Amino acid sequence: MHLLVRETHTLDEEDRATDLGQTPADIVFLSFSDSDLGAAASAWQVMGDGRPSLRLANLSRLRHPMSVDVYLESVVSHASAVIVRLLGGVAYWRYGVEELHELCKRRGIALAVLQGDGRADPALDALCTVSEDFRGRLDAMLGQAGPENLRRALLLAASAGGLRPDAGEQAAEFPLCGVYDFGLAQSGPVAAIVFYRSTLLAGDTAPLKALAAALAERGLRARGIFVASLKEPQSAALVRKTLADWSPAVVLSVTAFSAIGADGSPLDAADAPVIQLVLSGSSHAAWQAASRGVSQADFAMQIVLPECDGRLPGPVISFKAADVEIPGLEFALPRHVPHPPGIAMAAGRAAGWARLAGTPRPDRRVLIVLSDYPGAPGQIGHAVGLDALASVDAILALLHAKGYRVGRISVAPSTMLCDNKDGGWRSTYPPYMLHSYRTLFATLPQSLQSKITAAWFFCFVDKMGHVNF
Repeated sequence: MHLLVRETHTLDEEDRATDLGQTPADIVFLSFSDSDLGAAASAWQVMGDGRPSLRLANLSRLRHPMSVDVYLESVVSHASAVIVRLLGGVAYWRYGVEELHELCKRRGIALAVLQGDGRADPALDALCTVSEDFRGRLDAMLGQAGPENLRRALLLAASAGGLRPDAGEQAAEFPLCGVYDFGLAQSGPVAAIVFYRSTLLAGDTAPLKALAAALAERGLRARGIFVASLKEPQSAALVRKTLADWSPAVVLSVTAFSAIGADGSPLDAADAPVIQLVLSGSSHAAWQAASRGVSQADFAMQIVLPECDGRLPGPVISFKAADVEIPGLEFALPRHVPHPPGIAMAAGRAAGWARLAGTPRPDRRVLIVLSDYPGAPGQIGHAVGLDALASVDAILALLHAKGYRVGRISVAPSTMLCDNKDGGWRSTYPPYMLHSYRTLFATLPQSLQSKITAAWFFCFVDKMGHVNF
């Protein structure tokens, strides 16, 4: 079987079989995190003579079963040791990790499959072929991260593969979490940026610094918090305490997955809107050529799962771009490149939320939008299995209790909006008559009238002279 090495990538790359075109090496390191791979590349470059040969690959490029099969046969089967950092667990690369386990067990290759977020995962432990001691030390080194720890991890992997004696290397400690100073404005409402420690250790912070500068331009004080994971206990505790102390007007999260637990999410301590931003794992060219905004992996990990915590979806603030291939590694280190339009949008939304936070509740204007389908009765606020109109009643009552101005409500909004005549819910407000619509339409700016007319040509008018939209 022969697959061409592709030099262009798309958002649907995982749906296509790909040959990465790599040759065999002593050690293979696989991860979804380019921060992991970047640190490993930096460590290998300074190891000097006598270092083991190394191959690096992002698991996002090995999603297709055929891609997995080709890589295992052409690269992994010749290795002495394999390290896999499987963020998210088995479900994120099930076929690959199961086939890899069988190959390594059959060939006697040292295999360490690690979770990557500080939590125990018996399913991954069962896939390892190295001892518990090797696995624990490797996990600690990758957890502490940074080039020095990755250097030690590569030496330990070489020992596990029988390439050198075990010198008893242990992880070098670096704080799991902490506060990061962007060195910008020290006044104004606080905008807290929460991001991964691995991003800081890899030096891949250009999008974050550009975001902080954009926030400062809008009068906000950008303050950073780096974490190993929002589910790692020490990191979660720091986030809760720091956000409570800072009382930020808005939080911008650049972390993936859901962080909610029995006591909520650590980000809840801010008692402020949390905007979830996206560091795209794809290139800008792939994004432009695609019919949707982000890849399936980015959509799941950076949009859908964070929404479970109540985070507000925000824009993409960076895209990946590969540097020149590193000699001897057959690997080009991708870096996050700031996306100015997305950064401007994120900063603008943060500034808007900060302004709203400074507005007295009675002066805030809240709009509740309900769906309506005028083609048939009973469609106002229609939602299968949900009572949207009763929800409006409850929302307005909560707003009133919190000090928002909602006016005097003598009857429930659901009663005001609808009646139950003829067995169906109907609007009590009549549709526009044609002459009323024309009068109102004439008050719009001429440029807008022209655009509406060009787009819709004319409005449908029924036999009673009612305008239907």
